[in-house]
Amino acid sequence: VEKQTGMRITENYSMFPAATVCAHIFAHPESRYFDVGKISKDQLADYAKRKRISIEKAEKLLAYSLNYK
Repeated sequence: VEKQTGMRITENYSMFPAATVCAHIFAHPESRYFDVGKISKDQLADYAKRKRISIEKAEKLLAYSLNYK
């Protein structure tokens, strides 16, 4: 697909370029948004280990979701 279209999935599973993103969105009057909460240091360490990446790289990928600075 990348050769023919120039579209690809990034290392954190986003589409690139951003203009290629599309979705089917279904609405329901009783639907609601939810948040899964922030990630602690031990959760981040476990994630990094499972993904086989450094803690620093995991922190960059998940910066918005961390419960520490």
